[in-house]
Amino acid sequence: MRTKLIILLAVFTFAVQGFAQILEPVTWSVEQKSTSKTTADIIIRAKLNKGWHLYGLNIPEDGPLPTKITFDKLENAKKVGSLQAKSKLVESYDPNFDMTLNWYEGEAIFVQKISFTDPAAVYANVVVNYMTCNDQSCLPPVEEELSLGKPGVKPAEAVTTQAESQETAPALPVLNANTVALSDTAALAIQPATNVDITKLWTPVIEELRAFGEEKNAANRTLIWVFIMGFLGGLIALFTPCVWPIIPMTVSFFLKRNKDKKKGRRDAVTYGLAIIVIYVSLGLLITAIFGASALNSLATNAVFNLLFFALLVVFAISFFGVFEITLPASWANKMDAKADATSGLVSILFMAFTLVLVSFSCTGPIIGTLLVEVSTSGSYLGPAVGMLGFAIALALPFSFFAFFPSLLQSMPKSGGWLNKVKVVLAFLELALALKFFSVADLAYGWGLLDRETFVALWIVIFALLGFYLIGKIRFVHDSETKHTSVSGLFMGIVSLAFAVYMVPGLWGAPLKAISAFAPPLYTQDFNLYENEVHPKFKDYELGMQYAAQHGKPVIVDFTGYGCVNCRKMEASVWTDPRVADILNNDFVLISLYVDDKRELTNPYTVEESGKTRRIKTIGDKWSYLQRYKFGANAQPFYVMLDAKGKPMTKFLEFQEDPADFLKWLDKK
Repeated sequence: MRTKLIILLAVFTFAVQGFAQILEPVTWSVEQKSTSKTTADIIIRAKLNKGWHLYGLNIPEDGPLPTKITFDKLENAKKVGSLQAKSKLVESYDPNFDMTLNWYEGEAIFVQKISFTDPAAVYANVVVNYMTCNDQSCLPPVEEELSLGKPGVKPAEAVTTQAESQETAPALPVLNANTVALSDTAALAIQPATNVDITKLWTPVIEELRAFGEEKNAANRTLIWVFIMGFLGGLIALFTPCVWPIIPMTVSFFLKRNKDKKKGRRDAVTYGLAIIVIYVSLGLLITAIFGASALNSLATNAVFNLLFFALLVVFAISFFGVFEITLPASWANKMDAKADATSGLVSILFMAFTLVLVSFSCTGPIIGTLLVEVSTSGSYLGPAVGMLGFAIALALPFSFFAFFPSLLQSMPKSGGWLNKVKVVLAFLELALALKFFSVADLAYGWGLLDRETFVALWIVIFALLGFYLIGKIRFVHDSETKHTSVSGLFMGIVSLAFAVYMVPGLWGAPLKAISAFAPPLYTQDFNLYENEVHPKFKDYELGMQYAAQHGKPVIVDFTGYGCVNCRKMEASVWTDPRVADILNNDFVLISLYVDDKRELTNPYTVEESGKTRRIKTIGDKWSYLQRYKFGANAQPFYVMLDAKGKPMTKFLEFQEDPADFLKWLDKK
């Protein structure tokens, strides 16, 4: 328990120092050094920044996490003996953990001897789990993946050099009309004899884009939007049946402990700040572990989305009154007992943890949805900023009522109205659950949930919600009422009107209000709507070849199946008649889905930011193209190119005004 608390406090210290920078004090590398014709050493090296240390392989129990190095894959070779540490191990008393520990400073070298028949065919995938500290704080545990050689190479076959394996362009597939799915008209228009230099198409143009001038406020606008989303999520969480009853309980706890009103108010403010620190630290921890791009990939992972779909459905069934979901009472009781037994800042931290634990069954789905939706922002600060907004909204009432405790008497007591909140949340969670299932369905191309099926289910869900709000449907925990309240009537009207609004969507209407959630229009089987835009290509090289043959400029649209803002752009901007006409007739539109989970026929590796990355799926390829050629990783991201792959104007990000999008199109 002591170790966990120290690690958590270390994370809090890191958050307070400033979450605008993710520290990476260790740089890892791996190499193969031959010792004979049939043996070699795999050398794993860690270089540490000054003042930081890396813990050794063997650490006493209840201490920090030791460094652990495992070989996830080892092809065409066998390990000889065990892993050996070659660097000097420093052993000293660590006051943070109150024990004698060992660590490495400056550099740490680990060697694994191997034997083989062909050194060029050796492939190793090494996974390193480690934790670093300095004299003031510790960083969260990190997992690093290192690769050596190329997988799948048979012994004695010729392989490319290390330099060649780092180049993206030579590894690209040969252009042909069967590479990916594309429209029949576009496929017929490509002349196979046309010579297109793929290497030049992948040449970075980051400096050329900067010369046109960047959208300076785009990132700030995105983070502001993320903060607002988080804040609204926190406000929603306040009115859930797990959080609302805790407000008077916790405020009275602080006022009871301190007869001095000033001290009581100060402690309540500290409590609110502790809640903020916990949630912001959670956002930082998620970013530190996954990173902005990896979080994007996780957000469209089938297992993750199906798990979240199932989780929301289970929560919805629970809120309908079938069963009750509660965390083990012993957890909350132990935290509460710790809060009573301690004093000062530690006591307040325990109370904040108690709130997080007790309210998890209501706040968990809201937090999870928030983190998934910010994953396509491409910002390392996205999760932390979203959690900051959520925590501020959640912490405000606790501090407010501590300053004005008499107002607690006028607060509505928990009861029948909270049951209504539960049921409303259940309907909303069912609707959101379909969004997560849809993301997995689109990313993997299953075709199970097309647009009209999604819209039909939403119509039914919100119609039933409307009938519930006006008193036509009751659940087991609802109290009997003879009359419908005025507020319930108006909310029911809104829900029923929303259901009626979605009905034309069954025949292809854009439905801009739900465009962020519904599957794209191209999944609609029966569509009477004609004024829409479909990309000519979903493959970069094929689209560029077509543009060169027809002498047209190109718009490359980096998008994603799970990208909310991408769907908003397509529904509110691309459906504008003027925009649709220009995109369909004056440009070659290429949409590249960075979360497409279909596997490449020939996966390859690239060297990026000192790390070896495996490009396994179509989405990996387009995500790397966006980072490598354009220096960006947020979606939506639009760039206008000539037929040679050179930018014609500055890039464009999320922009809901068709007039601004038209101004950008006119700069060709």
